[in-house]
Amino acid sequence: MELGQIVYSKAGRDSGKYYCVVEILGDDRVKIADGDLRRIKRAKIKNIKHLQSDGDILAKVAEKLKNGQQVFDAELFSALRFYNEKNQ
Repeated sequence: MELGQIVYSKAGRDSGKYYCVVEILGDDRVKIADGDLRRIKRAKIKNIKHLQSDGDILAKVAEKLKNGQQVFDAELFSALRFYNEKNQ
């Protein structure tokens, strides 16, 4: 898992939606957010075995997270909109 990586939730109440990895907590846990229901300030801690990665990375978001810059929920939401609409 990498910062800014797009992941698909396979288990839990949030299953079936796409999220972005906003923080890595260790070898098996990450924090994910979507900018809508799950905002960056209240990112969900998720076990990586419940996530599926498709290999895409949000480059601008990843760069901001690595540099410690603020990432806005609106830009995260708009970047993930395509993935969530494709899924429905």
